Amino acid sequence: MIKRFWIVMCTLGLGALPGLASAQTYPGKPVRWIVPFQPGGTTDIIARLVGQKLSESWNQPVVIENRPGASGAIGTQAGAKAAPDGYTLTFAYNGNMTMNPNLIRKLPYDPVKDFSHVSMIVGSPFVLVVNPQVPAQSLQELIALAKASPGKLNFAVGGGAGQLSVELFKAMAGIDMLNIAYKGNAPSLNAVLAGEASVMFETTTAALPHVKTGKLRALGVTTAKRSPLLPDVPAIAEAVPGYSVNLWFGASVPAGTPKEIVDQLNADMARVARMPDLKEKFASLGLDLLGGTPEQTTAAIKAEIETWARVVRDAKIPVE
Repeated sequence: MIKRFWIVMCTLGLGALPGLASAQTYPGKPVRWIVPFQPGGTTDIIARLVGQKLSESWNQPVVIENRPGASGAIGTQAGAKAAPDGYTLTFAYNGNMTMNPNLIRKLPYDPVKDFSHVSMIVGSPFVLVVNPQVPAQSLQELIALAKASPGKLNFAVGGGAGQLSVELFKAMAGIDMLNIAYKGNAPSLNAVLAGEASVMFETTTAALPHVKTGKLRALGVTTAKRSPLLPDVPAIAEAVPGYSVNLWFGASVPAGTPKEIVDQLNADMARVARMPDLKEKFASLGLDLLGGTPEQTTAAIKAEIETWARVVRDAKIPVE
């Protein structure tokens, strides 16, 4: 009887060993990180900075794979369908995880059911920028200009995050601007720099160099308080009370990935993000460290999906 008991216990123990072994040896080969947006944008920059540190830490390559299209839906769908073994990460942020579900009727992935969310790594405000040829020196002047000529100002939109942020801004400010869709924030930024479009919401990371050289004029930031990197640029809420959009950037893996691997990824990303050189680099780009457990990240994403659902409904934003 005792012998049979130990045979059963050993069998159960051995059954748990493959998952344990996979976590202990992870990663044992190159890791792919899908960035569902164009190269050169903020998401790409963050993934490459964090990926390089992870690669050095793991002694395994972290291969960044840019798969843009459909406001991030194409690359995100590819990440959702990958094997749940920890060797395919998907770059996650507001646009593809909490905004797209409220903007795309037939979204080819479910951000809650199809993913295990690892962490929110860093955060940033959007900056409302205009081409210097736009005759508005302040946010109040831009709003007045838009009200005087409804639908005449062109607003460049590179994805779901920019679209919902501008739609919320337009609704709360009581103005009408013509949205022009581009395949990602990098093409949107180039359009505003060239004067093809007049206005856009851009991340601090991408906007700051052009604001410093005078190629763009910053009129407001989307967070409730001003950014330390742009202390003279007001929060949009100063002119449009109650307006607030906070961007976050992180990583997710396919649902079903062993929890041990998800937890290890969470710990490793938090560790490398706090390395002094990377932490300093993030600060110079206007990015604040966030962190949080996988459970906290998942809960925050679920709550934000509901928040944007109310925004879409209240602002009567069309769903495609």
